[in-house]
Amino acid sequence: MLKATFSQIPTQLSELVLVAIGAVPGALIRWQAAGILAGGGKTVFVNVLGASILGFVFGLSSGPNVYLLIGVGFCGSLTTFSAWMVDCVVLIANGEWLQALGLIVLTMGVGLGAAALAYYFGRLLRPSRPAQAPPAADSRQ
Repeated sequence: MLKATFSQIPTQLSELVLVAIGAVPGALIRWQAAGILAGGGKTVFVNVLGASILGFVFGLSSGPNVYLLIGVGFCGSLTTFSAWMVDCVVLIANGEWLQALGLIVLTMGVGLGAAALAYYFGRLLRPSRPAQAPPAADSRQ
């Protein structure tokens, strides 16, 4: 049992490196978007951009390393569920219920549409492979 755990270390380290390499540019883009765009617009922008990129990657049916690099690393550090929720809470706390609802509907609708459209374009580029679900965190061998 202990021997099997030690044998997984090189694989886990290479996965960690892929996630880290993808995370740095995603975080930098998110940081710059926060400086350029105001209010909830920055959150909508980074979440829709991340949904588009991830939809495209899954449309291509890329392998697990691309998923770790782009999906977990880049898109994971680019997108922000927590900031989106805080933006909504602040709007609600300020009595701006309609704006909060609009932010929720806009982000969900445009994000889902962007992911679906990007997925479709990815499928057009790689139609020979069947669609794949993201690798489960507990499926490591």
